[in-house]
Amino acid sequence: MKKIAGNPLIKTDSKGRIFVDLVSLEDFLKNFDTPIMIFLENRIIINVNTFQNVFKSVFGENKFFCFYSMKANFLPEICQIISSLGIGSEIVGLPELKLALKNGFPPEKIIIGGPYLPKNVIFESVKNNIKEIIVYNLNILKSIDLIAQKSGKVQNICLRVNSGKFDSRLGLNLNEKNLEKLKNLIKECKNIKITTILSHYTTQMNNLEKFLKNIELISENIKKLRKIGINIENINLGGGFPEATIMKEKQLIEIARSMKKTIESSNVEYNQIFFEPGRYFVGDAGLFLTEIISVNEDRWIFLNIGNNICPKFAKCSLRFYNISQINKPHKYKTSIAGIVPTDQDVLAKDYFFTEEINENDKILITNVGAYSLTFSNRFPYALPKMFLVKDKNYKLIFDPNINHDISIF
Repeated sequence: MKKIAGNPLIKTDSKGRIFVDLVSLEDFLKNFDTPIMIFLENRIIINVNTFQNVFKSVFGENKFFCFYSMKANFLPEICQIISSLGIGSEIVGLPELKLALKNGFPPEKIIIGGPYLPKNVIFESVKNNIKEIIVYNLNILKSIDLIAQKSGKVQNICLRVNSGKFDSRLGLNLNEKNLEKLKNLIKECKNIKITTILSHYTTQMNNLEKFLKNIELISENIKKLRKIGINIENINLGGGFPEATIMKEKQLIEIARSMKKTIESSNVEYNQIFFEPGRYFVGDAGLFLTEIISVNEDRWIFLNIGNNICPKFAKCSLRFYNISQINKPHKYKTSIAGIVPTDQDVLAKDYFFTEEINENDKILITNVGAYSLTFSNRFPYALPKMFLVKDKNYKLIFDPNINHDISIF
């Protein structure tokens, strides 16, 4: 059987039958109307295990730890799969904190933080003994210290530094002014402890230079902190990894080895190194089954989904296949649009597709498991049915007629 989109769990045979894991897509198409969203449990497990095995083998079993970036996909079933594999969770707010605790992530494996840290988030984080609070602004340290003091605890802090990427506004700039301010805050605040430094460069980093640039930035800031008496214990290099079908295991190994070599040559000492993958774990574990609802003469086709559930902002590595003609060549330029009535709802331009295109042809879209739900606007169309597939079995995990919404509140 031949792999589709480079994914070993999506295959087609010589008769044009397509299987997701061991389930035929015909089982879905004959029983349910499109659009349908499908998640592959075994693909998530493979991706998590591959990532862990690679980085543990390079950095050492006790030197490496991984936090799943929950904003990539917050469906409870997905979170439960990942938490069961011993992964931690990286979250940004109170709804995610409640979801993480409910779905198996222990507090000592949760890190939380973002540009906005209201007092209720700080309070619940301290109360639940969350591993680290990530701060983007030094002004929040006094609030954390006060809440930790009232709770009789010392809260570990991770400093997120600005990546230096063009036009980025996220994170701290450790210039002389801020370093002096931080030095004074540490003397004043006795119930916080700065343990980790974090830099996240960008998303979809399929380029070794960007990973190494991130390490150089971390190294420079560690030296600055050391000069004011702050010795960092852990380094967090964020996420940014593309889908696992885009970044093969061999490339992942090369990146891990190069990262370790660069860290060692920079004389950066650390107890543990952290990563926050999201897309790598779940990106290629998600797919849409959709269909063509309209064909224009200039080879523009319209599908029955669009930016409402497959947003461009998610930056997925989308792949489109005409599964009604799966064994025919996909080499004719075609533009693909969605159903939201705006010129912005274009999923792909000049994409290589089948020569013949017909209304009602069934279309497979791969690599939609990360951020599609997070960044979907869900308006003005209903969400699709969602299924979780494992081996020969599948189960419905979301039905818009019953569940209505997938909000984490």
